[in-house]
Amino acid sequence: MIMLISFVVLFMLLFLRVPIAVATGVVGVFGLAYYQGWPAAFSQLGSIATDTVLSYEFAVIPLFILMGNIVAKSGLADELYAATYALIGHLRGGLAITTVGACGGFSTFCGSSFATAATMSKIAYPSMIRYGYSQNVATGTIAAGGTLGILIPPSIALVFYGIITETDIGELFIAGIIPGLLGILMYCLTIIAISYVRPGSCPSGEKQSLSERFAAVRQIWAFTMLVALVLGGIYFGLFSPTESAAVGVVGAILLTALRGRFDLKKIHEALQDSAATSVSLIAILIGSLIFANLVNVSNFPFVIVDWIESLGFSLLGVLLVIILIYLVLGAVLESISMLLLTVPVFYPVVSSMGMDLVWFGIVVVVATEISLITPPVGLNVFVLKSVLPDIDLKVIFKGVFPFVISDMLRLAIIVLFPSVSLVLVS
Repeated sequence: MIMLISFVVLFMLLFLRVPIAVATGVVGVFGLAYYQGWPAAFSQLGSIATDTVLSYEFAVIPLFILMGNIVAKSGLADELYAATYALIGHLRGGLAITTVGACGGFSTFCGSSFATAATMSKIAYPSMIRYGYSQNVATGTIAAGGTLGILIPPSIALVFYGIITETDIGELFIAGIIPGLLGILMYCLTIIAISYVRPGSCPSGEKQSLSERFAAVRQIWAFTMLVALVLGGIYFGLFSPTESAAVGVVGAILLTALRGRFDLKKIHEALQDSAATSVSLIAILIGSLIFANLVNVSNFPFVIVDWIESLGFSLLGVLLVIILIYLVLGAVLESISMLLLTVPVFYPVVSSMGMDLVWFGIVVVVATEISLITPPVGLNVFVLKSVLPDIDLKVIFKGVFPFVISDMLRLAIIVLFPSVSLVLVS
């Protein structure tokens, strides 16, 4: 009963727009005080805050954020988009496929769905409209492409999941590669299908000469090297995820300098943005871990396990219920907040039922991805609306609908065939 009251109070605070770090922290401290007394509650608050800030594993978050900001300030997104367009922009639906590819590439460093959608809307939307793409296809492609940022390594969401569940972050990154690439492939197939069903909405772009294509592709050598360095180092066991993030930051700075784009002012801006984002995420993580302690102290997960066992749900049935909850929560919560709020409750349940926690992490992140573009709220849609205020929300939701269907199919594949996520890990 105490936990049910805690959840009700928490959601009331969230609906009142209280920051999630404050809401989870306050509810967690009050709940722990009820069970253990105020001295123990404040002691845990202090120890969790200290341990989180000083955690070696947590260092991966500000480092990857800094790497992403340096890459963004260096103009890599523009080069990536230009190179992809030079190769396939002349095909039917090619410009939309270019946008998906650029979103996937940019999100590899950015790690944020919102930032990817906001950035690519400024770069891709004007070009797509100029070449005759319909508004719903243009906006739908960008909104859906932005969701790729939450899964493709290095993913901040997977880092948080790994910290909370004490799952190897390197294994999570590797497990996210194939589902992430599968997402890009299925989005491209969706665009091709749209181009045949509604040919006028996806016209061809201008075909560039062979020399122009080579010139554009040569521009992304820095991007290719950085991806190989960061992900290859983790995959082959050369670096831990934290070391890989540090190598990525140094690599981003060196590559920016080698391309003649090193600017102290931009580096300073990247440091400022990274510090602000990291502090915000630290606060959210501390609040969520306090709430997670309350969940564990209350034995709430064991109550849920007993309840599920009494209903006779299979492992697949439990997973479908959890996925449905994520799709609903996506209407009101940002992806990281949603993960931090729910994972402490769900992972003890699925772990006790024998589910692989690496696989579960990928399933959860993909479900969160889908919730970001699912009507009626889909927060990525509202990010796009804020960047493109003249576009009607109905237009964007109409545009993302085919991609929601594509994502549902991908999630079904990942759920029914766990090897899609685990083949590179084993």
